[in-house]
Amino acid sequence: MKKFVFFSFFVVLLCSCSAVKVYSDYDKKVDFTSYKTFAFYKAGIDKVEISDLDKKRILNSIDDALTAKGFAKSETPDLLINFFTKEREQVDVNQFNMGWGYGWGWGWDPWMWGGNTSVNRYVEGTLFIDLIDAKKKELIWQGEGIGVLTKDTNKKDALIKEFVTKILAQYPPVKK
Repeated sequence: MKKFVFFSFFVVLLCSCSAVKVYSDYDKKVDFTSYKTFAFYKAGIDKVEISDLDKKRILNSIDDALTAKGFAKSETPDLLINFFTKEREQVDVNQFNMGWGYGWGWGWDPWMWGGNTSVNRYVEGTLFIDLIDAKKKELIWQGEGIGVLTKDTNKKDALIKEFVTKILAQYPPVKK
């Protein structure tokens, strides 16, 4: 039983330490140095099916991250910022067999260790941040962050800030 408790703790520890993975894509023909101001694309953000509190957390984090990069909010912006989310339940099934026996197939386990199976369920969320050229109304950059979500309201602010910060760290793209 001690092995099962330790193994379960280890699985939960691995899942809780998992970081946000980020990716981005962009239009390689765009000169990103010309963008200095932004505004949120309200029509797109209103369609996002998450709580208003989480929307506010995301908007504040995006605002903070872009302001820290030197962008300014404007009524006549260069960039329109949109975001959307996806979530899905993940199920990890782990079998941990440590028994030793004699020969192949069924056998006698002299140490009576047997095997353990643990099931871990969690919700994985994806946050997409779109940067749209305000004049052309064209998507020029998209960032994506994937990570484990939490229902703990004390941790939501930090988690959302981590998602947004890591995604927007890839903007502007570095041309190779």
